This record gives sequence, C-alpha cells and structure tokens, in this order.
Amino acid sequence: MKKILIPTDFSKYADEAIEVGAQIAKKNGSEIILIHMLELPTHMNDAISGETSIPEIMLFKRKADETLKNIKNRPYLTGIKITEVVRLDGAYNGIINYTKQNNDIDLIVMGSHGATGINEILVGSNTEKVVRQSETPVLVIKNKTENFNASNIVFASDFSKEIKKPFKKVLEFTKLFGSKLNLVMICTPNSFKSTSAARKIVTEFVADFDMPEYSFETYNESNIEKGILNYSNETNGDVIAFCTHGRTALSHFFTGSISEDLVNHSSKPVLTFRV
Repeated sequence: MKKILIPTDFSKYADEAIEVGAQIAKKNGSEIILIHMLELPTHMNDAISGETSIPEIMLFKRKADETLKNIKNRPYLTGIKITEVVRLDGAYNGIINYTKQNNDIDLIVMGSHGATGINEILVGSNTEKVVRQSETPVLVIKNKTENFNASNIVFASDFSKEIKKPFKKVLEFTKLFGSKLNLVMICTPNSFKSTSAARKIVTEFVADFDMPEYSFETYNESNIEKGILNYSNETNGDVIAFCTHGRTALSHFFTGSISEDLVNHSSKPVLTFRV
C-alpha cells in the first residue's frame, strides 16, 4: 500500500481517522495525503471570480494550510511522508475528483461520528455517495482507536459473480492486515437460502481464489443490516467489509439505503469495495 488519502475537516472525528491512517502507513511504509475541502459560502462561490472575494478566499486557504502543517507535526505522524492538499470543492466532489485524478490512491480513510452517522466531513447523503461512488476502497473509522486491529474481518455478501472482481481487493487487504476472513451470507425472510445451497454458492465462489484462513456461515435475521451487525458482534469481528454498487447502493445482496445504514450504525470500522 503506497498512498492513503485522509480527508479532514479538522474535527475530532477526522483526527481519529488520521491516527488510524498513521498506524496503517507506518506498518506498510505508505505515504499519507491529508486533504481539506474548502467549502465557501454561497455568496463567495457566486463571486469567486470577482476581485472583492479573492482576499477572503486566500485568508481561508492560508488558515487551512497552517492547520494542515500543524497536523503534520503531530508526534504520531513522525517518520511518515505527508502531503497536504487544500481544494476549493465540496466534501463529496472533492474526494471523488481527487481520487479520479490521482488513481494511485490505495485507500481512503474517513472519520465518522460514533454510531450515529457521519455528520462532520460528510453530511447527509454525502455519506452514501462517497462510500458508494469511490473506485478506491474506503475505511470508515467510528471511534478513537489507540491500536487499530483487523485480525478478524467480517465480509458479508451474496457471493454473486459480480463480486469476484472487488473480492480480489478484499483478499489483498486481508493479506495486508494479516487477517482471518469471516465470510457470511445473511438470510432474511425475503432472501432465504438453505445452508446447503448457500455453502454450495460460496464453495464455488472461493474456488477461483488463493484463500487465506477463512470461515463461512449463514446467519438468519429479519433484515440484512441487523444480520451483519449482530453477526459481527457475536463473532468479535474487528472490521465489517462489503462491496458497494455505484448505481444502486449495494449489488444484489444489498438494496436501498443499507450501505448508508451500515456505515452510520456500526460501532466497528467499515471497509467498502466498489463493484
């Protein structure tokens, strides 16, 4: 892993993501790109080309640059190559556009407000947009984490053919973190499969891969989100991983706003991969 992108709005939630990003970077010799989106008030955006707004815009940018430099000097970032970026853009657009223009980013690490939703760097529907639209894997940190641990990764899926491509990245991260992979298929009243049918699907799915240590289970629950959260708690999962779909939230296995719900309601870190 060469480059980790960490968006920051200078909140404590973003700081928690930076601390985890630093731990991952030190372990893998990665560079960290700290990016701040300078979202200007509407009246300034309307007059951004006018001379009267330039001094005020430059003042905001200087303050952002200074804050990033102060972050860069924190002791836990010592020894890590840090690049600071300030952009005039919205949170969602800025993150997505930067990764498209710099396609060597290996991971995005974002901060979140506990288990109640990302309400600082990402507001409202921006949560699902970034997680859903990013071509780069996204790790969402939910709490302050002194020692980031990914020994047990819970990967929830329907294990359909379209999951095979992003699953290669799942395995790369599993190897990177030295994790055990806990595969789970959630069965609900609307998507029930017998244990034997589910096991057959997964056995055929993993046959195409050089698998690390892993386990597989089916888990019955009233809905998929609750099933994933309960299973990860019961198995002491450290990280919840799943694949997102750019067009319709989450592939066949997930529908509606489940991606956003999982990111918002999980107390554990969430790792997402784009189909």
